[in-house]
Amino acid sequence: MLAALRMEPTVILLAEDEALLRLDFEHALTEAGFDVVAVSAGGEAITRLNAEGSSIQGLITDIRFREPPDGWDVARHARENDPEMPVVYVSGDSALDWASKGVPNSIMIEKPFAMAQLTTAISQLLNDRSPGRTAS
Repeated sequence: MLAALRMEPTVILLAEDEALLRLDFEHALTEAGFDVVAVSAGGEAITRLNAEGSSIQGLITDIRFREPPDGWDVARHARENDPEMPVVYVSGDSALDWASKGVPNSIMIEKPFAMAQLTTAISQLLNDRSPGRTAS
Protein backbone atom coordinates (compact mmCIF):
# COMPACT_ATOMS: atom_id res chain seq x y z
CA MET A 1 0.00 0.00 0.00
CA LEU A 2 1.41 3.39 -0.98
CA ALA A 3 1.46 6.18 1.55
CA ALA A 4 -0.09 9.41 0.36
CA LEU A 5 2.40 12.21 -0.22
CA ARG A 6 1.74 15.21 1.97
CA MET A 7 2.79 18.50 0.45
CA GLU A 8 3.59 21.19 2.99
CA PRO A 9 1.65 24.38 2.35
CA THR A 10 3.58 27.41 1.14
CA VAL A 11 4.02 29.98 3.91
CA ILE A 12 3.38 33.59 2.93
CA LEU A 13 4.27 36.58 5.12
CA LEU A 14 1.55 39.22 4.81
CA ALA A 15 2.39 42.72 6.08
CA GLU A 16 -0.61 45.08 6.03
CA ASP A 17 -1.47 47.69 8.67
CA GLU A 18 -5.14 48.12 7.78
CA ALA A 19 -6.88 45.44 9.86
CA LEU A 20 -9.87 44.85 7.57
CA LEU A 21 -7.68 44.58 4.48
CA ARG A 22 -5.27 42.27 6.31
CA LEU A 23 -8.17 39.97 7.23
CA ASP A 24 -9.51 40.02 3.66
CA PHE A 25 -6.08 39.30 2.17
CA GLU A 26 -5.40 36.57 4.72
CA HIS A 27 -8.74 34.91 3.97
CA ALA A 28 -8.18 34.99 0.20
CA LEU A 29 -4.67 33.55 0.55
CA THR A 30 -5.82 30.84 2.96
CA GLU A 31 -8.66 29.90 0.61
CA ALA A 32 -6.06 29.59 -2.16
CA GLY A 33 -4.17 27.03 -0.06
CA PHE A 34 -1.42 29.14 1.48
CA ASP A 35 -0.41 29.24 5.13
CA VAL A 36 -0.35 32.91 6.12
CA VAL A 37 1.66 34.70 8.77
CA ALA A 38 -0.01 38.11 9.07
CA VAL A 39 1.62 41.15 10.69
CA SER A 40 0.61 44.79 10.93
CA ALA A 41 3.97 46.59 10.72
CA GLY A 42 7.24 46.53 8.82
CA GLY A 43 9.25 45.89 11.97
CA GLU A 44 7.13 42.84 12.78
CA ALA A 45 7.65 41.56 9.24
CA ILE A 46 11.44 41.85 9.55
CA THR A 47 11.33 40.08 12.92
CA ARG A 48 9.40 37.19 11.33
CA LEU A 49 11.82 37.04 8.39
CA ASN A 50 14.76 36.85 10.81
CA ALA A 51 13.20 34.20 13.07
CA GLU A 52 15.26 31.07 13.57
CA GLY A 53 13.93 28.33 11.32
CA SER A 54 11.62 30.68 9.43
CA SER A 55 9.67 28.82 6.75
CA ILE A 56 8.47 31.94 4.92
CA GLN A 57 8.54 31.39 1.18
CA GLY A 58 6.91 34.57 -0.12
CA LEU A 59 6.17 38.15 0.95
CA ILE A 60 3.15 40.35 0.34
CA THR A 61 3.66 43.81 1.77
CA ASP A 62 1.95 47.15 1.90
CA ILE A 63 4.30 50.08 1.30
CA ARG A 64 3.29 52.59 3.95
CA PHE A 65 3.12 51.65 7.62
CA ARG A 66 2.46 53.93 10.58
CA GLU A 67 6.17 53.90 11.42
CA PRO A 68 9.37 52.76 9.70
CA PRO A 69 10.48 50.50 8.16
CA ASP A 70 8.30 50.75 5.07
CA GLY A 71 7.42 47.97 2.65
CA TRP A 72 10.34 48.82 0.37
CA ASP A 73 12.72 48.15 3.30
CA VAL A 74 10.90 44.95 4.28
CA ALA A 75 11.25 43.57 0.74
CA ARG A 76 14.94 44.47 0.54
CA HIS A 77 15.49 42.72 3.86
CA ALA A 78 13.60 39.65 2.63
CA ARG A 79 15.83 39.53 -0.44
CA GLU A 80 18.96 39.76 1.73
CA ASN A 81 17.77 36.58 3.48
CA ASP A 82 16.64 34.88 0.26
CA PRO A 83 17.68 36.48 -3.08
CA GLU A 84 14.77 34.74 -4.86
CA MET A 85 12.05 35.56 -2.28
CA PRO A 86 8.83 36.26 -4.21
CA VAL A 87 7.66 39.81 -3.37
CA VAL A 88 4.26 41.34 -4.10
CA TYR A 89 3.72 44.97 -3.15
CA VAL A 90 0.20 46.31 -2.53
CA SER A 91 -0.36 50.03 -2.31
CA GLY A 92 -2.95 52.70 -2.80
CA ASP A 93 -0.50 55.46 -3.62
CA SER A 94 3.09 54.26 -4.09
CA ALA A 95 2.92 52.43 -7.41
CA LEU A 96 4.86 55.16 -9.21
CA ASP A 97 7.86 54.53 -6.91
CA TRP A 98 7.97 50.81 -7.70
CA ALA A 99 10.42 51.12 -10.61
CA SER A 100 12.99 52.94 -8.48
CA LYS A 101 12.38 51.47 -5.00
CA GLY A 102 11.02 47.98 -5.62
CA VAL A 103 13.17 44.85 -5.69
CA PRO A 104 13.78 43.19 -9.09
CA ASN A 105 11.31 40.54 -10.27
CA SER A 106 8.56 41.73 -7.96
CA ILE A 107 4.95 42.63 -8.69
CA MET A 108 3.04 45.81 -7.71
CA ILE A 109 -0.72 45.67 -7.29
CA GLU A 110 -2.59 48.93 -6.81
CA LYS A 111 -5.45 49.10 -4.30
CA PRO A 112 -8.30 48.49 -4.78
CA PHE A 113 -7.95 45.19 -6.61
CA ALA A 114 -9.69 41.84 -6.96
CA MET A 115 -8.46 39.21 -4.50
CA ALA A 116 -7.75 36.90 -7.43
CA GLN A 117 -5.03 39.35 -8.52
CA LEU A 118 -3.27 38.88 -5.18
CA THR A 119 -3.29 35.09 -5.23
CA THR A 120 -2.35 35.02 -8.93
CA ALA A 121 0.58 37.39 -8.41
CA ILE A 122 2.16 35.46 -5.53
CA SER A 123 1.52 32.13 -7.29
CA GLN A 124 3.19 33.40 -10.46
CA LEU A 125 6.30 34.52 -8.56
CA LEU A 126 6.48 31.25 -6.61
CA ASN A 127 6.24 29.28 -9.86
CA ASP A 128 9.01 31.38 -11.42
CA ARG A 129 11.54 30.43 -8.71
CA SER A 130 14.45 28.18 -9.59
CA PRO A 131 13.41 24.50 -9.71
CA GLY A 132 13.78 22.74 -6.40
CA ARG A 133 14.14 26.04 -4.50
CA THR A 134 12.61 26.02 -1.03
CA ALA A 135 12.80 28.32 1.95
CA SER A 136 16.18 28.60 3.60
